[in-house]
Amino acid sequence: MRKLIYTAFVSLDGVVDSPGGGSPTEAHRSGGWTYKDIEFLPEAYELKGRETEEATALMFGRASYEVFSPIWPDIEDFAPLKELPKYVVSTTLGEDALVDNWGDITILRTLDDVAKLKETDGGPIVIHGSATLARNLSDAGLIDRYHLLVFPVLLGGGKRMFSETDKDKQLLKLVESKTYNNGITMFVYDVVR
Repeated sequence: MRKLIYTAFVSLDGVVDSPGGGSPTEAHRSGGWTYKDIEFLPEAYELKGRETEEATALMFGRASYEVFSPIWPDIEDFAPLKELPKYVVSTTLGEDALVDNWGDITILRTLDDVAKLKETDGGPIVIHGSATLARNLSDAGLIDRYHLLVFPVLLGGGKRMFSETDKDKQLLKLVESKTYNNGITMFVYDVVR
């Protein structure tokens, strides 16, 4: 069984959209909040490097795929991810929208398709961005681990990491945590099954 990991930059009040800046799909007035007013400390992002080393595939929702796919293939820091298999969960994305310079890309149409993918052999699948997808996967009980960098900022508006769906509680086990001098706190949680 493959492990599905959701990784996110998240504000203290649970907002995950536009951490690096405004995107065409997320008009957030505080876009770029991970870089504004918070001192950059490389050690606070060590978890991101580990994710890059451990990932055997990437998963995106349609909107995040459309933002990342024209940019990430040419970014040197993301070179180790270029040839990894990619999965895009979308009911609307057409095959003609897939880029051809970013490894094998497969469109998954349903959460059942994601569940079937998890049952295959292989290592961790890491989900970047994709707030709507992450909420739906969480509600369906498909996420196995959370990698969170929590920033000391309250944003008020924006896409939230978790839905407000009335569902059974889901316990998490803290695997790792660390607080950095700039106020960022890293949490790694496994979902308790």
